[in-house]
Amino acid sequence: MEEDFEYEPNIKNILEQKELKWIFVGGKGGVGKTSVSCSLAVQLAKLHSSVLIISTDPAHNIADSFEQQFTRTPTKVKGVDNLMAMEVDSAPPQESIEEIFTDPENEQQNFMKNVMKDVVGNLPGLDELIALVNIFKIVDQHQFDVVVFDTAPTGHTLRLLSIPRSIDKVLRQLIQMKSWVGGLVNAMSGSLGVNATVNMDTMDELLPVIERLNKELKDPDITTFICVCIPEFLSLYETERLIQKLTALDIDTHNVVVNQVVYPDKTCDGDIACGLCASRSKMQTKYLEQIADLYEDFHVIKMPQMPLEVKGTTVLKRFGEFLVTPPDMSDQSVHDLVKDLPTK
Repeated sequence: MEEDFEYEPNIKNILEQKELKWIFVGGKGGVGKTSVSCSLAVQLAKLHSSVLIISTDPAHNIADSFEQQFTRTPTKVKGVDNLMAMEVDSAPPQESIEEIFTDPENEQQNFMKNVMKDVVGNLPGLDELIALVNIFKIVDQHQFDVVVFDTAPTGHTLRLLSIPRSIDKVLRQLIQMKSWVGGLVNAMSGSLGVNATVNMDTMDELLPVIERLNKELKDPDITTFICVCIPEFLSLYETERLIQKLTALDIDTHNVVVNQVVYPDKTCDGDIACGLCASRSKMQTKYLEQIADLYEDFHVIKMPQMPLEVKGTTVLKRFGEFLVTPPDMSDQSVHDLVKDLPTK
């Protein structure tokens, strides 16, 4: 009889996957996704020659975590070798969508541009799809070994990940109709006395990119999703919903980071020194037990509530070390974990 596989409570399985290319870090708002994604990126940079962390959250936080500004262009992270960062919006400028359906060199396209934008350019999810395609192009251009996504809260992220699959069929139908659409445009432009054409070749070019997106997102050797939560009801509920949806999308997920776990300080007699900490620890224990039952076939990493802000490369490096080797809190205080770090 085959022995049961032991899921270690760390992220070593992520670090050991040499072919892993896309790592998404997500969960409910306020659970510490950015701290986890930045710390993970720092650890990956020790093993790879070129790592990129991308923030797709409209409220970009990686700049605060690394204490430096980032833009839509990959920028070197100060104090960390082999790591670059960038911030992108989930929707590109509207001009990017218009370019798919028009020839920018034709000055007489204005009217038909608006027609095609209204007919096709407003397809649900097309803007996010183009943004995702642009990200893949940037990664290919710079030849990054692995990319970490610091994602928006759950609902927005699920929408982003489901778009390539949902729009693939629609785009195929549009490509099949492109000769008909071209004829319609020519007829309309002729009757209006406008010399306009529709550039549908870009749609042909977009389809193989979408096929690649779908293929790689569903390949567990290339893509994985790390769920971040805290041991509270709402966060646990949303994490379960997230995992079920990821499973439905055929996206691999085998790591759950349980953040902000309270380990109360104790007196010399072994009593908990803080009443509030005792209450929160008791409450969290209930949900930690539920997490252990729900995700017995996951790598569940319990991260302590830190006594300082998780920002700056020094603290992020330490936090990342705990993702790899979670500290034994049975005989030490959380203050012992960072006592050698400089305080601001």
